[in-house]
Amino acid sequence: MSKKNSVVLHICIISIIFVLTGCYEPVAFPKLVTSSSIPSRTLPSRTLTSIPLSSRTQPSRIAPSISSLQPKPKPSTFFLVPGQYRIVGTSVRRLPILSFVLGRGQDVTFILATIHGNESAGTPLVRQLGKYLQKQPHLMEGRRVVILAVANPDGMAHRSRLNANGVDINRNFPSSNRVNNRQSGATPLSEPEARVIKQLIDQYSPDRIVSIHQPFSCIDYDGPGTTLAVRMTQYCDLPIKKLGPRPGSLGSYAGVDLGIPIITLEMRQNDSKLSSNILWERYGKALLAAVLYPERVP
Repeated sequence: MSKKNSVVLHICIISIIFVLTGCYEPVAFPKLVTSSSIPSRTLPSRTLTSIPLSSRTQPSRIAPSISSLQPKPKPSTFFLVPGQYRIVGTSVRRLPILSFVLGRGQDVTFILATIHGNESAGTPLVRQLGKYLQKQPHLMEGRRVVILAVANPDGMAHRSRLNANGVDINRNFPSSNRVNNRQSGATPLSEPEARVIKQLIDQYSPDRIVSIHQPFSCIDYDGPGTTLAVRMTQYCDLPIKKLGPRPGSLGSYAGVDLGIPIITLEMRQNDSKLSSNILWERYGKALLAAVLYPERVP
């Protein structure tokens, strides 16, 4: 047998073993596809202590004491909550739409940002939330958080409120009050971005939803979200302001029709110019209040 044929045979045998042992699992799009995982903990680093120059000429004396020169690693107390990025769909222009899921508890909070592409301040804010929750495993006990950092990637890329088809995604949901027109879409869920959001709601059955917008500087709510809105205002300087359910909006569909408490967190217009750290200082605790509800932020 030639060397080339031998290599091919070995590869075939290894592939068959992987399939039989479950190491390979085919994925059928458009099911949720895991693109990466974050390790559940970090390992402590080890540093070497330098050996005095005078001792380097005496290897027989150094050898027995090398272990004593190495600092013993302390047990790691820094754990990360496992999180997964998933490709949950694509935009009109085939840009991937990613979700980030933390925890496996029964209490589910769904948080999304940049459903309007020119209202992008929520994206760095929710990414900061994900990083914070990963480092606070005690807060995630019994909870699951689903984050959609960029709901409208085409609109964000072009700083447009609408998607690439010229449709307002936040008017494209199958709510009882929707109106079919050019900007809302010819039919409910005609846009792939709206279908992704509905898919996540159907899959995770969230107990509450927070949708982040700009620029009205208030906390709005739809459905049974009054007490949640009151709780969130206790942790930021935005007032409650009832804007009312818009035809075909996520608030109308999820809040009014499905009865899920939904908050529209309306940030300020100039928040897009702020760093993620400053945004977290301003609004981080309000988002934590939603995740921990009805418990209070520690």
